[in-house]
Amino acid sequence: MSMAATYRLGTRLFWRDKSMVFASVITPVGLAVGMPALMRNVTSDGAAAATHIFQGTLALLLAITAFMNVAVALAGRRDQLILKRLRATRLTDAQILTGQIAGTATQAVAMIVLCTLAVHLVADVPLPANPLAFATVTIAGSAVLSLLGAAYTAAIPRAELAAAFTTPVFLVAGVSAGAMGSIPLPSWLRPVLDLLPTTAVVDAVRTGDLVVPLLVLAGWTLAGLAAIRLWFRWEPRRS
Repeated sequence: MSMAATYRLGTRLFWRDKSMVFASVITPVGLAVGMPALMRNVTSDGAAAATHIFQGTLALLLAITAFMNVAVALAGRRDQLILKRLRATRLTDAQILTGQIAGTATQAVAMIVLCTLAVHLVADVPLPANPLAFATVTIAGSAVLSLLGAAYTAAIPRAELAAAFTTPVFLVAGVSAGAMGSIPLPSWLRPVLDLLPTTAVVDAVRTGDLVVPLLVLAGWTLAGLAAIRLWFRWEPRRS
């Protein structure tokens, strides 16, 4: 068994789980396409408002399809002892996790591309002016959020609590990126939220500047790797 096999295994298990497909595909696509389409038809700004909202919903897409998806999946596979059985093979720990994270990141990128094309058709949201920069930051963001989701499983005590434990991340990501409209925030909180990986991706898409966002993502990558090394659990806690 190779890392490619764990990639395929994780992808196959995901698409067999109907509840995961609904939560990680149907829901985020509905939000990312439906909200801009609504703004396109109910506001005077039209396409401009739809574009701003869609760029903000990229944070929601990343939070759901990357972070929450991998956190819920790995917590479930941990409690079902799937991860423990994988460790009994010739695969290294890094290969097991990399395959799982890469599979989730690939799905997140695919969802972002799908939604970008969909809102262009239904809400007149323009396609990215710099496709290469857009691809770079969305791929990097998907990979980093998937890595952080894997690290976050250390905070999830049981698989059935995974959705509840990851929901606050989804809410904070949406508020910080403006995906839920303009919400008044304390002046001291804005600089803190700007350091979130989801906000970094949205800022890069809106401004075209990649330097600072990629540095933010690099910092979160180091934090995620350190957290996995220190606290990741391969099997459930014994009561």
